[in-house]
Amino acid sequence: MVRWFHRDLSGLDAESLLKARGVHGSFLARPSKKNQGDFSLSVRVGETVTHIRIQNTGDYYDLYGGEKFATLSELVEYYTVEHGTLQDKDGTIIELKYPLNCSDPTTERWYHGHLSGSNAEKMLWERDEPGTFLVRESLSKPGDFVLSVLTEEMSKGSSNKRRVSHIKIMCQNDRYTVGGSEMFDTLPDLVEHFKRKGIEELSGTWVYLKQPYYSTRVNAADIDNRVRVLDQTADGEVEGGSEKKSKAGFWEEFDYLQKQEAKVKKSREEGMRPENKSKNRYKNILPFDETRVVLESGDPSVIGSDYINANYVKNKLREPGDQKVYIATQGCLLTTVNDFWQMVWQEQSRVIVMTTREVEKGRNKCVPYWPELEGTKEVGGYVVSCLSERDATDYKIRVLEIAPLDQSDVPREIWHYQYLSWPDHGVPHEPGGVLSFLSQVNSRQMDFPNAGPMIIHCSAGIGRTGTIVVIDMLVETIDTKGLDCDIDIQKSIQMVREQRSGMVQTEAQYKFIYLAVSQYIETTKTKMQAIGNTDTEYGNLSLQPKPKASRKVSKNKEEVYENLGAKGKKDVKKQRSEEKKSGSVRKR
Repeated sequence: MVRWFHRDLSGLDAESLLKARGVHGSFLARPSKKNQGDFSLSVRVGETVTHIRIQNTGDYYDLYGGEKFATLSELVEYYTVEHGTLQDKDGTIIELKYPLNCSDPTTERWYHGHLSGSNAEKMLWERDEPGTFLVRESLSKPGDFVLSVLTEEMSKGSSNKRRVSHIKIMCQNDRYTVGGSEMFDTLPDLVEHFKRKGIEELSGTWVYLKQPYYSTRVNAADIDNRVRVLDQTADGEVEGGSEKKSKAGFWEEFDYLQKQEAKVKKSREEGMRPENKSKNRYKNILPFDETRVVLESGDPSVIGSDYINANYVKNKLREPGDQKVYIATQGCLLTTVNDFWQMVWQEQSRVIVMTTREVEKGRNKCVPYWPELEGTKEVGGYVVSCLSERDATDYKIRVLEIAPLDQSDVPREIWHYQYLSWPDHGVPHEPGGVLSFLSQVNSRQMDFPNAGPMIIHCSAGIGRTGTIVVIDMLVETIDTKGLDCDIDIQKSIQMVREQRSGMVQTEAQYKFIYLAVSQYIETTKTKMQAIGNTDTEYGNLSLQPKPKASRKVSKNKEEVYENLGAKGKKDVKKQRSEEKKSGSVRKR
């Protein structure tokens, strides 16, 4: 879902916007000021911006002789996927990677932005309640909108017939109308009016708007507003002069996830085998077969010898070549310690994240699978040593070493981070500690360029583990795409649940993810202000300096640089390297 179409923007405005808030590959589309009816595609290439004319013949859209498309959205989507197809006159490859979004016309949750008619129909049919509605961008006519409603036609002598009605909302001189003389200043005004009155279609059928289909998509920079809306809704709504408690807001979004979870039917046959039951900490929390980690040292003649309760989890909402992989697993049992270290070795993992204490409220959560300080421990075919141990504010850091007993390979350094401030059956009172923890963990992961997946576990390997994984995924997305990117927390959780069931267990954890993203964005804005807007690219959370600043950075900026997370430091270094090589790009 994107909002890359900017209705009132000149070429100079587009250039300023992309330089101030974009990164290499950021783009937007806008009406052409020179050729009425045509459009322009403005793209940031390195430190410059190129503008490409899009012809609108009335029958199709094209780049003057290129592929032909029925809609502007199809054209943009094609060149976004087909990297290398679009080139400037001098042969420079122009990549459309990150849409630079304009503001939503409304913060109402029934607004879904860039959504196709077929997807809108699918969602409304899934809800299956006549009168359910949503508003979306018009894909055929950028700048206009569509009101999609699941309606029920009453007919004599036969059963009622349901269908999805798509009603065009036209934007004329910054006012909105569905046709006729009625004009409205805002989309909410239009929707509220027709919720009371209904809409009569040309066929004479009346369409009634009863309950909204809420979107969980949100512009990252605007997440504070969404949190406030969800908080207010959850606390109760005023109705008829009295407050009515309502199970809505965060509860409503999380409840939808729970219902979707029940529909996921995936095999867990390996975890259910009699030979493997004792290897599961909880009998009903089993790994999906299709994403489970398979132990390579298992004896093929021994059933279950390749089993461990662990799954690969990756961010499938990112491009295939840019998907960070994690291993989510349960806390070790006495009988699974050897298997755990076999997994660490075969996966070439260098960082282990533990989000639980060994014992909480008198219950065993995870056996200590590491040796005491300066001690060693034999674990199957390996020996593990504890080289050092130190305490941080909310966590403990251990530097471990693993080596094969037969000395067939060189020892490997393993960094073990144990987060100690996460309460059992709850969440931390604020997300700052978790965000700082994740920054340190990712910084260490980057110290090992060829390292395998980060291993994350709690006790069951789904609640705190899922929360940490989803927060890390969202932070990485914002780091890469900037504050203007769209994120969908509900959709992200649904995506990881399809790889390991039950990830993010409670409504409190669901809300905590929102709060963590919100605080991350606020902290990033503060860092950017410290560097100074003139030397900062607003949309790039890596705080990339301009070419002149890349050679000499003031002491204050170096201090801010040192406080950046691992991703930020890496991107600054990468940008500085690219700036030395970059050349000018000729505009069309």
